[in-house]
Amino acid sequence: MPAVPGSMYQGQGPSCIDKMKMGFYLGFAVGIASGALFGGFSALRGGLRGRELVNTVGKVMLQGGGSFGTFLAIGSGLRC
Repeated sequence: MPAVPGSMYQGQGPSCIDKMKMGFYLGFAVGIASGALFGGFSALRGGLRGRELVNTVGKVMLQGGGSFGTFLAIGSGLRC
């Protein structure tokens, strides 16, 4: 019985840019989650309610996601 030919891309993994993008996405997701937790508790403890609470927590979530995503993307790029 003849051997089944393998895939054309067998042995090749994702490129370095793909790894960096995936690192950023993962870091962004983790940063969003931690920003929601820590920012939410901090804003509630500070006495914020309503629109102020939503704006503050949203800002903390985006800042945390962006910074953690950037650091994880840089770390993934260094490992390429």
